[in-house]
Amino acid sequence: MIHIEHFTFNAFQERTLAVWDNDGNCAFVDPGFSSSSEQERLVSFVNAKRLKPVCIMLTHAHFDHIYGVAALAREYDIPVYMHAREVHTLEVTNPYLCKAFGLPEPDAFEWNPIQEAGKEDQVSGLNEVHVGNLKFEVIETPGHTPGGVCFLERAEKVLISGDTLFAGAIGRTDHPGGDYDQLMRSIFEKLICLDGDVAVIPGHGPDSSVADERMTNPFLLPFNQQLED
Repeated sequence: MIHIEHFTFNAFQERTLAVWDNDGNCAFVDPGFSSSSEQERLVSFVNAKRLKPVCIMLTHAHFDHIYGVAALAREYDIPVYMHAREVHTLEVTNPYLCKAFGLPEPDAFEWNPIQEAGKEDQVSGLNEVHVGNLKFEVIETPGHTPGGVCFLERAEKVLISGDTLFAGAIGRTDHPGGDYDQLMRSIFEKLICLDGDVAVIPGHGPDSSVADERMTNPFLLPFNQQLED
């Protein structure tokens, strides 16, 4: 069974997730804490629950989603999984955005590549991330960033959508590396076709479901399904 706790961090109200199985094996998704007090909230929760951190999973590498990666990787000596194409976000987009917002750039960290299954033309890497008894499939969803991914725990019907798909919205594509047409293809070809009862857990804002987004998301017009009676 999957367990999820979310934390809202930094000035951009980014959602950091702690996900774990019944045995306490835990992964962090997009740790965005940007202060010692925010870090303490996350670490204290993990320690109080006696969870066993095994990895960090990144949906993408925008600065607000990775501020805490380096510190957390050191704290627990765990690997970081990120798509190889997010190098562009680290090296080009983040310096531009951080300068524009007057914010510090995130600390550098080591990472391991992940990719969608069957993509032989890409850098070799994991296409699944195992967290104890949980198995997260990597779904490549470029558009918000070049190497954005979502994580699907199919058996538990949970989709961690990062900044690709929100409740009633989609990820912005006006930052360097963004591509609106690519984002829409990612959503329609890979996410909206999932079972309607799959929970959608985004990187900002409230949770949703695939069915709700199919029927009510105004950014997906004119393709919305009609509401059922």
